Amino acid sequence: MEKTINIKVKVWRQAGPKAKGHFETFELNNISTDSSFLEMIDVLNEKLISERREPIAFDHDCREGICGMCSLYINGHPHGPDDEITTCQLHMRKFKDGETITIEPWRSAAFPVIKDLMVDRRAFDKIIQAGGFISVNTGGVPDANAIPIPKKNADLAMDAASCIGCGACVAACKNGSAMLFVSAKVSQLALLPQGQVEAARRAKAMVAKMDELGFGNCTNTGACAAECPKGVKLSNIARLNREYLCAKLKD
Repeated sequence: MEKTINIKVKVWRQAGPKAKGHFETFELNNISTDSSFLEMIDVLNEKLISERREPIAFDHDCREGICGMCSLYINGHPHGPDDEITTCQLHMRKFKDGETITIEPWRSAAFPVIKDLMVDRRAFDKIIQAGGFISVNTGGVPDANAIPIPKKNADLAMDAASCIGCGACVAACKNGSAMLFVSAKVSQLALLPQGQVEAARRAKAMVAKMDELGFGNCTNTGACAAECPKGVKLSNIARLNREYLCAKLKD
């Protein structure tokens, strides 16, 4: 027999970037514990629409834990109380009958609220544009084993590349720092020979753009890595610091 729960949902409502926001509380009954968190919001929105009220604006796309768009701050945790998952992978069985669930957007000066639970995360795109790429002409696509790469480096690069750019690290950080995101994007290229040509310019450019966009400083509390849905490790920040210092010393 399907198990259901009754809950209260306390949601941040904000009409636009410059509007004053506030919380609204809604009651939902008979929510299946097998449903996902986003499906619960869908049910709430259907209820609001049927009552001729404004539905809640929130981001979503793949709903498979790949795109990172489902960026919600749930009961004090980015993506909710479960470990290494995105919001779309969170299920209602993680919550208790009668519980009040508080849902907020990411809180960061660099991620202004668009509406309700949607934030503008184009700052991450601008950081990538500043240097998170390889522009050297490498010719045609080489065979997979044409360039010898130590397995340890390949594994570390793949781990760093698993970052989906959702912004949970920024939301978790008390300073609103983007160091985990930037370090993951720098690491995935710095660990591979193809990324060495522009390594120094990349580290300097991406850090400079991060600072320019208003992200805070890193104080190594580790909250970013603890809340990362893809388990990106704090050691990437140490690697970014090395890359950056080496680049500045070369200058």
